[in-house]
Amino acid sequence: MSKIEVNQISSQCGSTLTIGQSGDTVTLACGATAAGFGSTGEVSWDTTKKTSGFTAVSGVGYFCDTTSAAFTVTLPATPSAGNVVAVSDYNGTASTNNITVGRNSSNINGAADDFIISKSNSSVQFIYIDATVGWQTVFTGNTSDTQNPFIIATGGTVTCCGDYKIHTFTSPGTFIVSNAGTGCNSNVDYLVVAGGGSGGSGGGVSGGGGAGGFRASSTTYSIGCAPGAPLTACVSALPVSVTTYPVTVGAGGASANPCVNSNNGSNSVFSTITSAAGGGGGGFSSRNGSGGGSGGGASVFSGTNGCGGSGNTPPVAPPQGNPGNASQLAPELSGGGGGAISPGPAGVGVEEGGNGAGLPNAFGTSGQNCGSYYYFSGGGSGSVIGPGPAPAGGLGGGGVGGVYPCISAATAGTANTGGGGGGGIHAPAPLTNTGAAGGSGIVIIRYKYQ
Repeated sequence: MSKIEVNQISSQCGSTLTIGQSGDTVTLACGATAAGFGSTGEVSWDTTKKTSGFTAVSGVGYFCDTTSAAFTVTLPATPSAGNVVAVSDYNGTASTNNITVGRNSSNINGAADDFIISKSNSSVQFIYIDATVGWQTVFTGNTSDTQNPFIIATGGTVTCCGDYKIHTFTSPGTFIVSNAGTGCNSNVDYLVVAGGGSGGSGGGVSGGGGAGGFRASSTTYSIGCAPGAPLTACVSALPVSVTTYPVTVGAGGASANPCVNSNNGSNSVFSTITSAAGGGGGGFSSRNGSGGGSGGGASVFSGTNGCGGSGNTPPVAPPQGNPGNASQLAPELSGGGGGAISPGPAGVGVEEGGNGAGLPNAFGTSGQNCGSYYYFSGGGSGSVIGPGPAPAGGLGGGGVGGVYPCISAATAGTANTGGGGGGGIHAPAPLTNTGAAGGSGIVIIRYKYQ
């Protein structure tokens, strides 16, 4: 192998200088750069990153790492038309520590000002034109400019409302994010409703089941005076990343036989948000309602009344639900289960369930008008001794309590609303005296997709 070392190779002006033969590969040594080859304005990139200020050489592109501190890249002095320099943010730190491109007495884009690179992951190319324009930026780019700025995801039942996609989970599943979006477009609004508690069983008059916990955000749209506004005002959306999010949709509490008090529902979960199960209503073995997202109502049995179960248990802000109502004697009145918005009508011993929260139907079900309201987490009503009518369940899927004697049985909370079940009534056959089941929960995720 031959080796030739020279400082300069020159040829007669206008002649052709050939390096290598057809099929040969001409390789530059490590750290060397090529300048002046190819057409005017082409750049050869120096892959050794720069971490402090320096003066650039025409024909070279530089990767600038400002992790430790901002610094200046000074453009060449006395440039000629066609000189070119490129500067790229090495590792996404330019927004924190800017890269300054110093003009070195020449204009940049026709102005006597330095050029500041302040957007992370940006690359900028400068070509010298003439003394008037100076260095012209002919290309500026950022990795986000070539990426979809919106979330791309799968999972659940997907519908659209304007510029938003809505993923509805009525049973457990996964929310899979394949593109996280950028800026505020990487956030999702959410509605997480737990399963409602069942109504009480076997008491003289049994309490209604408490609604499943209700938690929702309101960042990307205005809910104004919507019935859910007290529980969603100023609640931030959740940021998401490219990953798989398990989604848990809580079941409603199962109906209880006459010798069992009642059953709580099950929690619903998405990301960092957990909504607590609704509490079961008071019945045969305990007059008190159980605590939960919303508490169960109390029963009256064997001449003894009880207390309503606590709501917003465990506590979150804003609260995810309300307590159940207490029962009372003389006359015997059972307590309704608590709902997301209220514990039911004021006073103890009121059989009606507490009302749930309403949201614009961007958080509702498919097939409904985007501008309508859809309600969740209504409390179940307690049972009542005739002649009726049956007490009302809370708005948002609350079940209806039974009416004695032999008029009507308790009804379950509505599926996928988190409504509490209606309280059972102590009654002879054929009228059932079991408390009705709570309604299952729901998880809805909403984000801007275009």
